[in-house]
Amino acid sequence: MSEMFDWLEEKLKALNLTDTMDRPEGFTRLSFSPEEKASHAQFRKIAEELGLAVSEDEAGNQWAVWEVDKEAPTIALGSHVDTVVNGGGYDGVAGVLSALAAVKALKDKGYQPAKNIAIICFISEESARFGVSTIGSKALTGQLEKDEIGEVTDSDGITVREAVSEYGLNWSKIEEAELSAEKLESFMELHIEQGTQIVENRAEIGIVNGVACPVRLKVRAKGMANHTGSTPMHNRKDAFVAIAPLVNFVSDEAARLNRIHKSPLVATVSTIELKPNVMNVIPGEIELGIDIRSVDDQLKRDFASKIKVYCDRIEQEIQVMIDITTLVDNDSVLLDSVIQQKLSSVCDELGYDTFHMDSGAGHDVMNMAARWPSGLLFIPCKEGISHHPKEFASMRDISKGIQVIQRFFEIETEL
Repeated sequence: MSEMFDWLEEKLKALNLTDTMDRPEGFTRLSFSPEEKASHAQFRKIAEELGLAVSEDEAGNQWAVWEVDKEAPTIALGSHVDTVVNGGGYDGVAGVLSALAAVKALKDKGYQPAKNIAIICFISEESARFGVSTIGSKALTGQLEKDEIGEVTDSDGITVREAVSEYGLNWSKIEEAELSAEKLESFMELHIEQGTQIVENRAEIGIVNGVACPVRLKVRAKGMANHTGSTPMHNRKDAFVAIAPLVNFVSDEAARLNRIHKSPLVATVSTIELKPNVMNVIPGEIELGIDIRSVDDQLKRDFASKIKVYCDRIEQEIQVMIDITTLVDNDSVLLDSVIQQKLSSVCDELGYDTFHMDSGAGHDVMNMAARWPSGLLFIPCKEGISHHPKEFASMRDISKGIQVIQRFFEIETEL
């Protein structure tokens, strides 16, 4: 085990392009950046050391394949290596590393699968650079809205199309990365939890039922800007004062619903823009962004309706105008129940306590599930911290995930 720990430590640092994981500034490998490309190169190097056939598709996803028979089915597992700004070194990377390690363990013991095994290192999973997520897996599954995202810019004014070209890919051919359904039999992803439910439920492994995709609302309240010193309190239309109770309503109502519904729901007032945002002017306009998530699509849409009813009452009582726009309303993704059962059986066999849960964060698996039976496995991360330099997953927990993957591979690829 110590030999495997040493290998994991070495390759974890290699994928993170560092000689130490203790970095106060964290890791920044944005979509289609030189840093993401360098990490992909490390993935290819490790895969080649394991004797896997490596290739890059038209979207920039890296493939490492243990091919035993061109006519045999292929099972796939993967994740990503790009990060948010000043992010952690385990989000995505732990999944890529675990897949490689599981193959290494199988090869070290002389195992010969009856099916091909593919490890995918997806490109551009995070939305940190362009506000567009999971570009690689969307391209792979034919869900990429190429015409819609091509001219979206980053903070430096560089478009997605330009970034793809600068990365060395051909933007005009990116949709050719799409893979037909018969090319894969199934897909699985391992990821750090980015929360604390596994530990709080005294488990070691999380088996994910589904991915809670969001409903996102933009709420704009418009009152009247006026002088803070000369406008009497009884004669104001303060947009901020009018809409402020909505913040507590969203939090309190979400907490109440969690006490009475089986499916968890989370809701957050997560952005605010105040106009004119001047010390001596009464706020005349305010815009809030609200993110609502649950695997139960009806529950999250009913919650959005409650917000609209609440805002109608504010509008009537305080005489401000409130406009609500739905920015995003995506169906949540339920993962394959058969794969969940197999993962549960594997964990039982290995003696690991499991917790069945939903994922509040999006992952590449949610796109892969649209085309292939797919599963998602969570391992704990320290204090639930993620997208932060303090993000951490222990080698012990990563190794448990690897053992689950290894046994899953053995079951799935037996004759």
